[in-house]
Amino acid sequence: LEVWKESKELVKMVYEVTESFPSSEQFGLSSQIRRCAISIPSNIAEGVGRNHVKDTIQFLYISRGSLYELETQVILAFELSFISKDTFEKVFEKIHLCMKLISGFINYYENKK
Repeated sequence: LEVWKESKELVKMVYEVTESFPSSEQFGLSSQIRRCAISIPSNIAEGVGRNHVKDTIQFLYISRGSLYELETQVILAFELSFISKDTFEKVFEKIHLCMKLISGFINYYENKK
């Protein structure tokens, strides 16, 4: 699934970006951002693996919610000067691509009901 592949790429980006966060953030924003990012492809996989349309849709909504949560955390990381503008824009672009893909996937499953 394209949405799953792109969200895995987002996780890799997040891990690379958070490597440069201050050590004081190891158990703070850095950890939260990583957990949030990991939950996105994980919930997509779990939802599709349930093999029931209603369950799949629910997990896709959870995944999309995590994307919005991640978006907020990345904005905060930028505002706290933990990431550069260039890095922020790249991650933000990938987040929005994943949002678009997951919304399309939700629509696909909604039409299957």
